[in-house]
Amino acid sequence: MFLGFNIDAWITIITVLSMFTVLLVTKLRSDLVFLGAIAILFVTGVLNAKEAFSGFSSTSVVVIGVLFVVVSGLTHTGVLQWIVKNLLGQPNSYSKAVVRLMLPVAALSSFLSNTTVVALFVGIVKMWSKKLGISPSKLLIPLSYASGLGGVCTLIGTPPNLIISGLYADHTGQAMNVLATTIPGLFCLFVGVLSIIAMRKLLPDRKAPESAFESTSDYTVEMLVPSYSPYIGKSVSAAGLCDVKGGRLIEIIHYDEVISPVPDNEIILGADRLIFAGQVDEILDLRQSHGLVNADHVVFAMDELDPNRQLRTAYVTFGSSLINKTIGESTLEKDNNMILVAVSRRGQRIEQAPRDVVFQAGDTLLLECPPTNDIQTEKLASTLQFFDSNQVPNIGKKTLISTTIMMAMVVLSALNVLPLLQSAFLAAMAMLIFRCCNPDQAMKDINWDILMVFAGSVVLGIAIQKTGIAERLAFGILDVCGSNPIVVMSAICLVGTFITEFISNTAAGAMFFPIMYQSAEQLGYEPFPFLIALMISVSSSFATPIGSPTHMLVYGPGGYRFSDFIRIGLPMNFIILAANILIVNIIYPLTPLH
Repeated sequence: MFLGFNIDAWITIITVLSMFTVLLVTKLRSDLVFLGAIAILFVTGVLNAKEAFSGFSSTSVVVIGVLFVVVSGLTHTGVLQWIVKNLLGQPNSYSKAVVRLMLPVAALSSFLSNTTVVALFVGIVKMWSKKLGISPSKLLIPLSYASGLGGVCTLIGTPPNLIISGLYADHTGQAMNVLATTIPGLFCLFVGVLSIIAMRKLLPDRKAPESAFESTSDYTVEMLVPSYSPYIGKSVSAAGLCDVKGGRLIEIIHYDEVISPVPDNEIILGADRLIFAGQVDEILDLRQSHGLVNADHVVFAMDELDPNRQLRTAYVTFGSSLINKTIGESTLEKDNNMILVAVSRRGQRIEQAPRDVVFQAGDTLLLECPPTNDIQTEKLASTLQFFDSNQVPNIGKKTLISTTIMMAMVVLSALNVLPLLQSAFLAAMAMLIFRCCNPDQAMKDINWDILMVFAGSVVLGIAIQKTGIAERLAFGILDVCGSNPIVVMSAICLVGTFITEFISNTAAGAMFFPIMYQSAEQLGYEPFPFLIALMISVSSSFATPIGSPTHMLVYGPGGYRFSDFIRIGLPMNFIILAANILIVNIIYPLTPLH
């Protein structure tokens, strides 16, 4: 024994700390990191085979997997698009705009993936903000916050709720109602909306990043090859016209034929139109160095000339392999048939040759590329985030059917007619039977990586409890906080809120469940209210852009800086924590254990 922990406990502590360190400082896939942690705990004998793999058969993990199919049906039948179309409207003030935005987003996030909802709304909010005359940066942080606050309003709205409620059922044999967090969640949402309106001056007023790309003349220049040019008959590589000072050749027009991307061995012909992208004033030096002339009539228009190529905007994600690299130091262009045209940072186009720009998280890239299909978008998701979609579902009869199926699932579970797992299975089957989604779409929409993380989180929770770490930490918290249950609840929720700024909220929920549960029992109180407060706290990450995937989705489009989230998010963390503790103790008064 060392510091009160046995060897198994120390192996668990070291494994957990190492795992979170790896997640924070490396780009390794989180599912592999969790799988590695499970392997260590199993191989060292901390957990037996049944315990090590119990996460994969956990009810809460299975529910999450089935719910992916239900969400697939809702997505492919256009439910989200219908809500966007009919609920945003034309508010005449910022306060009304925040309410009209946050409430529908929160309602959707109570039943659907927060990331899916925010990804859909980002493009809509940007267009909507332009119509309202409001900077997108004033609305995109509220959009992300609304998805998090809405997610806690039901057990199925966010993974930590399912994980914590599943672990509670395993410990007590009693299942939580699917609407157990609804009233506390709605109260915190109400407080959150009022707080955003009251603290709106803390939200930055940033220029939209892609506004730097509104005119193609700002970053492209079209030049002609005169009939007397000595480079006629040579390849673009031999002529030195592929990569030039300040930019790059992105397209050649041979009469009516469009060549894009341009291969190095493409032959130059007289009267060719060469379209270069980059620093226009430097590219114009080609008139002297290569004898090119200005085009007398500019015909460059990507969509008109070649429907298979288009200009698209993407944002460099946190953890992207592009960070601290130039485009030439990666294989992005070659692997995806793309060409970098221009780069902007915080709404300002970088006055530098695009190929010389060292990328940062949140940079906006203008790319000349083929229309991105779903497979390519998935492949690039960890590197770049595209927000436009070529697949817009039709709103019709199936929209009503899928909505009815989802509502029936919630009602059956809320009224205890069927357990959540059975009602979710019925809903998934109904989505397939009524063709709200097909089997291929359903399987594709199941995120197996996320399921692995959820399963790993459950196993970590088991290890923390089995080795006595939870009990030891619970006693430590009681020594510091005394025997006042509200103080203990607040202390654990406070730590949980700030831990989840840096690690997965699912992992935070699984890690803090045994600590909160043991603390409540040591105090002699029923753990249920403590766990409801924990659910809300581990999903209340507002102060860093890495605290939630939805924050990362809006970071680039809003032109934000890291400090923007800290400025408004830090007060939000404390406000929502206070609201959480207050409402939970009103709705679920503390009850002594029998």
